[in-house]
Amino acid sequence: MDVLSDAIIAMRTGRPHSTRHELYAPWGMHFTSGECAGFHIVLRGSCWLIPPPPAPPIALSVGDVAFVRGESSHGLADSLSTPLTEVPLDRGDVPYTEVRGEGSGPATVVLCGAYMLDQTRTHPLLSEVPQVVHLPAQVGSHSSLRAAVELLGSELDRPLPGIGAIVPALLDTLLLYILRAWFEQRSHHENATGWAAALNDSAIVTALTGIHHDPAHPWTVEELGTRAGLSRAAFARRFTALIGQPPLSYLTWWRMTTAAQLLRESDAPLRVVARRAGYTSEIAFAAAFKREYGVTPGRYRRPSDKQIEPV
Repeated sequence: MDVLSDAIIAMRTGRPHSTRHELYAPWGMHFTSGECAGFHIVLRGSCWLIPPPPAPPIALSVGDVAFVRGESSHGLADSLSTPLTEVPLDRGDVPYTEVRGEGSGPATVVLCGAYMLDQTRTHPLLSEVPQVVHLPAQVGSHSSLRAAVELLGSELDRPLPGIGAIVPALLDTLLLYILRAWFEQRSHHENATGWAAALNDSAIVTALTGIHHDPAHPWTVEELGTRAGLSRAAFARRFTALIGQPPLSYLTWWRMTTAAQLLRESDAPLRVVARRAGYTSEIAFAAAFKREYGVTPGRYRRPSDKQIEPV
């Protein structure tokens, strides 16, 4: 188990998808806000990313990667003076599409992708990621990310049998490489704080790994501190300073998050979900879940069910 992968898996609500745009100036696209986080990769030519105000426009060149968290709308255009045309970021369950524009101006090829994520349950790790992450193409930097971009571009340039399974897997890989690259950059800053520092703190990572690997375990601050090689007090101070909440508060949050994922993605009986969340009593689990989500576990699993359900 690792925290970055778990954070993405817990938030995912659908399959990722991508579109290869071959565009000829003048062109402009406006992506609406919503449940999607997205990325843009310039494969040929250049363009402008227009983030939400007051952030300034960002010039993108060949090989540049831009990640947009999705809470706000944004634009992509050949020129800052070109009008933007609405483009829905969500294309359903189709893993990839191709769009060829009209025009006679300079050509730009952009690979755009979207991830369906539950923005109402953002993992605190991802809440530190800025609205827009720009990773310029630089020789020798982010080699794994560049390799994933090359593979994805190759698949979409020449579709072959198996592409329907390969593209979503590559999109998931690409997202993790983008986030990893940003956190690595942040961790190299002298004054790195928060999750960027936590992911490079072996003591905190050890404790987080224990929580994520076995959330049902009756963890105590002392036991987590022992795993981390720190005294109870020193561990609690460091964990709270970097993670933003005390160890047992994060444990409870993660238990409820994993329980919600299990309810959403499986038909496991409530007693099983409760046990995996560290509760021996279904009633106690249901009460804790309702405090966190505002609904009972059964209603969360079947949001369209209008019948009154016993706790």
